[in-house]
Amino acid sequence: MKIGLVRHFKVTRGYPTEKWITPSEFDQWMKEYEASDVEETDVDLGGITWQKCYSSTVRRAEFTAEKIYDGELIKTDELREIPVYPFFKRDIKIPMILYPLCIRTAWFFNHKSQLERRTDVEKRIANIVDRILEESEENALVVSHGGLMMFMRKELIRRGFKGPKLGRPENAKLYLFEKI
Repeated sequence: MKIGLVRHFKVTRGYPTEKWITPSEFDQWMKEYEASDVEETDVDLGGITWQKCYSSTVRRAEFTAEKIYDGELIKTDELREIPVYPFFKRDIKIPMILYPLCIRTAWFFNHKSQLERRTDVEKRIANIVDRILEESEENALVVSHGGLMMFMRKELIRRGFKGPKLGRPENAKLYLFEKI
């Protein structure tokens, strides 16, 4: 059995032009990012016949899945990106570059500002991998998001799959995992 992980097409909404932003400006940017169009590109699916395709319900992932897979999509919230929230509410500006770092740190340490805990994400990933493996032993394509893919990789490796290290997953690239 093969499971292919693909990160959605690249989002057209870039980073804020301001170097220093407030939490409310960060929230606004995140909303724009979530609603952004994507840059469609070719995806090399390795010449593999994919019998199933699971997709995040976020529009950018659904759009990607629709373009690269010809069959019926299995859309699920379990493949949605890990939500992020500003770690403080005061209206002070900090460098934009610090937001991802601080939010990831807050999330890693289960800070109260982050509503979905790491253990919640791990359970969510275990549930979707259970579902994929229970529904069939056919090749399955999974179109999702970069952060979630790193947890998906960890779960697949734990279950006896072999595949590449991801680092920061590239958009529109297949990462192939095979059961050993």
